[in-house]
Amino acid sequence: MNIKRCFVYVLFITIHVSLAAQTHLAVPLGDPVYHTLEQAQMRGLCGFLPSAKPYSRAMVLSTIEGILANNETRRFGKLTEAEREVLEQFQKRFKPDRNGLDLLRGSYSTEHTWDDVYFSSELGFGADFTFAGGYYPDSGDFYKDIDLRFIVSFGGDLGKNTSYDLTLTGGFFKSPRTLLGYYNTYYEDFIDKDDSVNQFLPAYSEPLAYFPYTYKKHWDGFVWYITDISNSGQEGWPNELSIGYSMLPELAGIFFNGHVSYRFARLDREWAGMTNNGSLVLNQSAQPFVAIETTITPFNWLSVSSLTGVLEYYKTAGLKESAENFQNAFSIVMLEINYEKYMHIDFGSSVVWPKRFELGYIFPFADNFLYQNNIGDFDNMALFFNILGQYPGLGKLWFSLFLDEANPASGKLFNLSRQMFAFQFGTSVHIPWLAFSSATLSYTKVEPYNYTHTREFLPWYGDRIMEQNYVNGGKSLGHYIPPNSDEILVRLESMPTTQSLVRLQYQLIRHGADYGSGAVGGSSLWSELDPSGRDTKPNLRKYFLEDGAYQWMHIFKIGGEYSFTGFNVPVKLFGEVGGVYSYFTNIDGEPNSGSPSSYKVINTPEYPHSLGFIAVLGVRIFPK
Repeated sequence: MNIKRCFVYVLFITIHVSLAAQTHLAVPLGDPVYHTLEQAQMRGLCGFLPSAKPYSRAMVLSTIEGILANNETRRFGKLTEAEREVLEQFQKRFKPDRNGLDLLRGSYSTEHTWDDVYFSSELGFGADFTFAGGYYPDSGDFYKDIDLRFIVSFGGDLGKNTSYDLTLTGGFFKSPRTLLGYYNTYYEDFIDKDDSVNQFLPAYSEPLAYFPYTYKKHWDGFVWYITDISNSGQEGWPNELSIGYSMLPELAGIFFNGHVSYRFARLDREWAGMTNNGSLVLNQSAQPFVAIETTITPFNWLSVSSLTGVLEYYKTAGLKESAENFQNAFSIVMLEINYEKYMHIDFGSSVVWPKRFELGYIFPFADNFLYQNNIGDFDNMALFFNILGQYPGLGKLWFSLFLDEANPASGKLFNLSRQMFAFQFGTSVHIPWLAFSSATLSYTKVEPYNYTHTREFLPWYGDRIMEQNYVNGGKSLGHYIPPNSDEILVRLESMPTTQSLVRLQYQLIRHGADYGSGAVGGSSLWSELDPSGRDTKPNLRKYFLEDGAYQWMHIFKIGGEYSFTGFNVPVKLFGEVGGVYSYFTNIDGEPNSGSPSSYKVINTPEYPHSLGFIAVLGVRIFPK
């Protein structure tokens, strides 16, 4: 190859690197195609799909092609005509023509072949407008949320095996919440050793215009109030109308005919979830972070996945001050085994570790849990296990376990605070008379102090005490409910037309108070568990609902989305409406006393009853 041609190649890569998602790039989590694939898997129309999400467009298209070609007669029949139309619409959307300007998708794309190498590029543009409101008649308060984002994306393919992308968003945000009080971390041992430790941390409500535990930040790092756009005006939360930005880059591809895939990206992920948004390990509700991930699939019944990335701090003070005590990376390794279309098992380990040059956590075949024993007990380790059984065409059952820290030999699995774990069991059944429809029932329990970790003095950071909780950007990496909580979830989902998805849902969430006179230890992601005397100290006992104040939330909502692209209109509508009824129970005695006490419903200024009516409406222009 001559110098001129080398220069042209370099110029092409420089100009086009990161152009919007193409063949091997991720389909964003939350896209309705994930619901469709989950239903198809449960019906046996395809084999078990990987538990490491998101999936690439190539994988989604390949799976859909296999489903359409599947003529097996299942318990409730083959694909209906309506379901076939749904899948064909997905095919069309994920494999668009490269014919210049496409006003339906909001893109300009090209493709060509040079020296037998295929290249494509696409410039995309669009906008998301979300308006949310919460009305609370008892107080007469009405809260309004604004999320207006303008999106520009650049992406393409570099050959048949590599794709690249850069998505930039900028917009206006306002999401009101209230300061409820201050949470005592219950860990005073380090106070005299490091003055930077803050024992009392503010406890905020969930954003009041959204349903509990559904809000997700769409800005990176910080925002600016529009009244103070300056170098010193960076804020951690858009309590007022603010502006912010976000950047989501991605480089992805395959080797060995798809048996090895890789992705280097900052995006939303979900690993080891037995249903969408159900993972205890790495949930799609977590904030995105930059990571390198690989999946190796030597056989269709066996795969190994690994990921290592750098976690992001949560702005509570200045930029440097906020990050001083949070300098963490995250690694996870997962092994998956499938038995035909009847059983799936996955297990592995994850670790939050202070940033340093640590090859063992990066190496995909080295187990994190065992490797830590070779380098010292400094890091926040966890183990996880999932088992799912299904009868194709009827439904599935599953059990999930996340083990943060435990001492099984000590017994009292549900009483000692040092037993830190989460579990979930659930079932989904196919509804045969509606297109791609199911009913799901699940129970999730997150024990106190799970996803937390004691702050540590570390060899790499001198006399600075460092956070190591299971958190990214101030939000849990694991399940969306916080420590010392449980959830009963009932959900119906259906695709009544080729362009729509409808969801009806009820949740009962109970959570230990993380503020006030009845606050329960271990109810916050920022909790600290005293490392000494964990099996003997009487106050290091947990008695769910019987050791302090607990909030009970009954949540009813109906939601969905509808795309007008079938009518050649580049608009998608999405939203949800419903209500939240909340109240507290409290015990007769002192909280965290180490012994159970009877509880009753209360209604006080500190822990009041609340009824809220919530509506969220979004418009997406030029949906991809």
